[in-house]
Amino acid sequence: MKKITLLLFMLIVQNILAQQPYYNDVDLTLTGQDLYIELQSKIAIINTNFTYGDVRDTMKITDENPDNTSDVLLFYGYDNASCTTDRTRDKDDFGGTTCEYNREHVFARSNANPEMGSASNNSIGIIADPHNLKATDQQMNGNRGNRKFADGSGNAGNAGNNWYPGDEWKGDAARMMMYMYTRYGTRCLPSLNGFGDTQPTNEMLQVYLQWNIDDPVNEYEDQHNPYLESVYGNRNPFIDNPYLATIIWGGEPAEDRWDTLSTDANIFENLTIYPNPANNVLWVQNSTIVNNGAIIIYDLLGKEVFKEAFTTDKKQIKTSTFSRGVYLLKVTSNDSETIKKIIIN
Repeated sequence: MKKITLLLFMLIVQNILAQQPYYNDVDLTLTGQDLYIELQSKIAIINTNFTYGDVRDTMKITDENPDNTSDVLLFYGYDNASCTTDRTRDKDDFGGTTCEYNREHVFARSNANPEMGSASNNSIGIIADPHNLKATDQQMNGNRGNRKFADGSGNAGNAGNNWYPGDEWKGDAARMMMYMYTRYGTRCLPSLNGFGDTQPTNEMLQVYLQWNIDDPVNEYEDQHNPYLESVYGNRNPFIDNPYLATIIWGGEPAEDRWDTLSTDANIFENLTIYPNPANNVLWVQNSTIVNNGAIIIYDLLGKEVFKEAFTTDKKQIKTSTFSRGVYLLKVTSNDSETIKKIIIN
């Protein structure tokens, strides 16, 4: 049984690391600040060839309307009733006058510390980072200005003295803010471009974590990373897997696009494990009593670090003495078993 457990653990870890080739050299078993630093090292490329002027062309691909390849989708847009609120626009209508679109710095240039500076077609560096630039109606861009993001509902617009990106765009905005903070560190602290409470133990805004859950990645957002990796050199990890934000900054679980914390659970389909990641306490719950059941937890080396009987519908496990990292939690009942991956922060 021990050999089987070890083999299964190796396969699961291998599966985590092989979700996308870009991340093959990233240790995705890390958690919290350690994973933040690991991803920061991965995406902090130096590209002196890609300019702000190049974004005019890359947006035609990254911001393309999946339903009409002649158009781009306009960030913050929500209907085609007027130019300012347009959701779509012909790719060739780029410029700075009425009914044209331009390049919106979603993390506003002047909100960075130090500021990003002026933008010209030859500018390179943070000002030209295509992961922070979106096609936006020029008037809508001006209406937003450098207002910080804040929670709201419905269409994009003012939220008091702040700005709500809109129900359709809030998840995209959140994942861009996570990218900017991961790549540029304290120069792009989430609070510099957003308003709201931070997580208790870090600088991430809770509103961004919630938007990351409420507005999942879609086809439009997915087309950014493959192209930008080829022409710019890196990807936004939080588009590839929004759950990375949960692993780093905590909060309610976001969508796990790599299934890093789930395995085939046909035997215990009603089994619930929460919160995951866990800090001090982990709950294991099953809707029916487990006959002759047990809960066993293994560390990365396959060593058994916890084992107790599981004969009720709910079990509390104190995790405050566990080291931070990824573990395997196995639930057995008679001749059946299921295994879940858990993270301890």
